[in-house]
Amino acid sequence: MPDAPHTLTHRRRMLVLAICCMSLLIVSLDNTVLNVALPSMAKDFDATLSGMQWTIDAYTLVLAALLMLAGSTADRIGRRKVFTIGLIVFTAASVACSLAPSLETLVAFRMVQAVGGSMLNPVAMSIITNTFTDPRERARAIGVWGGVVGISMAAGPLVGGVLVDSVGWRSIFWINLPVGLAALLLTIRYVPESRAPKARRPDPVGQALVIALLGALTYAIIEAPSAGWTSARIIACTVVAFAALIGLLLYEPRRREPLIDLRFFRSAPFSGATLIAVCGFAALGGFLFLSTLYLQDVRGLDALHAGLWMLPMAAMTLICAPLSGRLVGNRGPRLPLLVAGVMMTVSGVLFAAFDAETSNVTLFIGYVLFGIGFGFVNAPITNTAVSGMPRAQAGVAAAVASTSRQIGQTLGVAVIGAVLASGVAGSSYAHAFVGASRACWWIIAGCGLAVLVLGALTSGHWARETARRTAERLEEPEDAAAARAAAGS
Repeated sequence: MPDAPHTLTHRRRMLVLAICCMSLLIVSLDNTVLNVALPSMAKDFDATLSGMQWTIDAYTLVLAALLMLAGSTADRIGRRKVFTIGLIVFTAASVACSLAPSLETLVAFRMVQAVGGSMLNPVAMSIITNTFTDPRERARAIGVWGGVVGISMAAGPLVGGVLVDSVGWRSIFWINLPVGLAALLLTIRYVPESRAPKARRPDPVGQALVIALLGALTYAIIEAPSAGWTSARIIACTVVAFAALIGLLLYEPRRREPLIDLRFFRSAPFSGATLIAVCGFAALGGFLFLSTLYLQDVRGLDALHAGLWMLPMAAMTLICAPLSGRLVGNRGPRLPLLVAGVMMTVSGVLFAAFDAETSNVTLFIGYVLFGIGFGFVNAPITNTAVSGMPRAQAGVAAAVASTSRQIGQTLGVAVIGAVLASGVAGSSYAHAFVGASRACWWIIAGCGLAVLVLGALTSGHWARETARRTAERLEEPEDAAAARAAAGS
């Protein structure tokens, strides 16, 4: 019989945390390394700007669409089981990506990779939440989890640069193989199985609506600059996305066990964490996309030297993420969110208003400030999303937070790429880049400001009370909820 999470020794809990962090490492490292490799891939496949966007967004789009399904499925059939399947699919798809003969097949294999990835991060976070039951210990564990993002950001540009310059871009997918296999073997041996006390039913209609919403919206944003904003297919995609959103809002509340439990959003901290995740990761996706294109296509740096330039941002994320986790555990999420919002906003303004990329000093400062901001933002998002919810629904709550991150990153790359493509238009790419990217940097600054404002509004006493009342309603028996609803009508 599997060990119950609360009976595990401290050493065993730390081992479970390390195994879960290995899954996060390969997923995060894969994205970071891919950004550095984009120009080389574009040359090999003769890809357009939208083609480069799709190599990133095909992955994040599928990931965002399936994360909630993976979280609820793991709660129902077993978290270790789903986590294991995810490691197998992700590792195998990584090998397939390295062998892709064309851009179209690479995008397809990236989508398969995302199917496996959807079973890793939210399920791993749910395993951590159920393993670390003490709130302070859980906050520190989540801080370590956030630190792994920093490690991947620090190692990604350097590892990617070395591999791309010495072996070629295909080798960036090989590093997932040894880490994925090691995590798989350790998971089978050491991670205890866990399930939610009450299994949630599948929601195929809700899942289809989520896929339609995200797919149509992303396609419209990425393809609009080349197809035209008023073209028939862009208008059709916009209509499909809007109809899917309305369908979700009308259909999901009528289900007893919906894919997206809209009651979660009655909690101000949870709603705030969701929106902060979208804004924070939209800023990150746009920031990495712009930086990679500028350093390699405009400055003419090779992949390794471009990675070295991005190292200050990654290093600050690595340093600040564990510090943010400790602050969340000791003082709550407010201070880390305020610091994150200020730093990300100032960094965006530095590029937008002062053309920071044109000077080595200001470029370095801009990267450092953004690294600090992103390092502080991740831990409070995760902790706020899962700590105020019943443990029985930890998988779904963690999946909503993870979905918000992927939606943010997807939209960040899509919107920034579309604005950049429209600004460059028919001009010389290298000469027009700085001017065309100015609007993009203002968007990133706006995302940082949104993190600041939302962090201030959703971390006070009023917000905590809404979280408490929401948790009580989610935990109460169905007959009591029905009686309360009848009494209120």
